[in-house]
Amino acid sequence: MNYKIIIQKSAEKFLKKQPRKIQERLLIAIYKLPKGTDIKKLQGHNMYRMRVGNIRILYTVDDVIKIISVEEIDSRGDIYKRL
Repeated sequence: MNYKIIIQKSAEKFLKKQPRKIQERLLIAIYKLPKGTDIKKLQGHNMYRMRVGNIRILYTVDDVIKIISVEEIDSRGDIYKRL
């Protein structure tokens, strides 16, 4: 049941701008997917969101080919504006 995790460019860009401790915290959370805490399916979208402090990680899951694609990572106030 291992999933391959793909981090999109916009998510990677946000990740690289963060301090090292926050980067580590986010990466640990990402590599625990699809399991994890505080995960919800977004209404009206085929995406899920994971909360890590005040940062949100938006991702999609393809159970057939076992791929998780991390689409966006941003602060709570800004991430939903992009949907």
